Amino acid sequence: MKDIKDIKFITIGEILLRLSPPNYEKIRTANSFIVNYGGAEANVAAALANLGVDSTFFTVLPDNSVGKSAVRYLRTNDVHMSKTIFAGERIGIYYLEEGFAVRSSKVIYDRKGSSFATYDYSSLDLKEILTGFDWLHLSGITPALSENCRVLIKKALIAAKELGMTVSFDGNYRSALWEWQEARDCITEYLPYVDVLIGIEPINLPGPDGHDLKEGLSLQPSFKEQDRIFKELANRYDFKAIARHVRYVHSGSENSLMAYLWYNGETFESKTFRFNILDRVGGGDAFSSGLIYALMENMDPQDIVNFAVSSSVIKHTIHGDFNITDDKQSIFRLMNQEFEIKR
Repeated sequence: MKDIKDIKFITIGEILLRLSPPNYEKIRTANSFIVNYGGAEANVAAALANLGVDSTFFTVLPDNSVGKSAVRYLRTNDVHMSKTIFAGERIGIYYLEEGFAVRSSKVIYDRKGSSFATYDYSSLDLKEILTGFDWLHLSGITPALSENCRVLIKKALIAAKELGMTVSFDGNYRSALWEWQEARDCITEYLPYVDVLIGIEPINLPGPDGHDLKEGLSLQPSFKEQDRIFKELANRYDFKAIARHVRYVHSGSENSLMAYLWYNGETFESKTFRFNILDRVGGGDAFSSGLIYALMENMDPQDIVNFAVSSSVIKHTIHGDFNITDDKQSIFRLMNQEFEIKR
């Protein structure tokens, strides 16, 4: 792999306008909202750009002040936006009601008919767009948005494979966007094109009796359970790495995180971190960006998984969707601290 300073990264997805009441207020009683921008793929691009990776984001936005504000926001985080298409009539929106203590967070989507979801990608030359890049990152949120977006993702995967790019894919299931089995069937078709798999759902992994081998797997699996699933996936697909983070919820304001990584035929387990939450949104994307960065840096496997989960932990202390951590030493300091495991 190239030196990290020479790697060119690109991701494809929808950026959303985020509206959230201040001070943990409920949406139904709010009379003002704080404005941010975010979205799974944009979050990864911004995090990597802040760590010094040459990062580009491809998206479609309306040609108005809101669309241009979103572009400006990404550019202020050193993300290249030259691949942006301006078309359609609206940006997707989501409302976030931040949880506190025993009250969980709540998300309301208003993204139907967005510029990104409705754009016709059938005649788009994805190979031309991706030429010159080394790494492509995608997520399962995009194909959930529309049939147009499924065409986009499949074309991007095929083009990336032809260009010899490294492809990372985060399953990122959202029940508000599509049905569970529909998501599994769609994303399973993408796996032959994927090098780095993040998360193990929604994916079909049928056993000899036809039942999915992940059925009954705990949301907080043991090392042995996770190792078994990683090996099954690795035996069926030519992955370079598989990773997932595991969350333990103590309250809406306090969680623990750890992670598992399959790499070079072995499974590795991270440290477990217990922490208070300022803003949980984007925590999974921070894990993805930390994993990608550590793989680009060719870290040792144990450091890869610890760097990834530490990146996610730090994101929980930052307002907004983006993990704005321009000092990677802060991640190294956290991952090298000694913690008593309290799940």
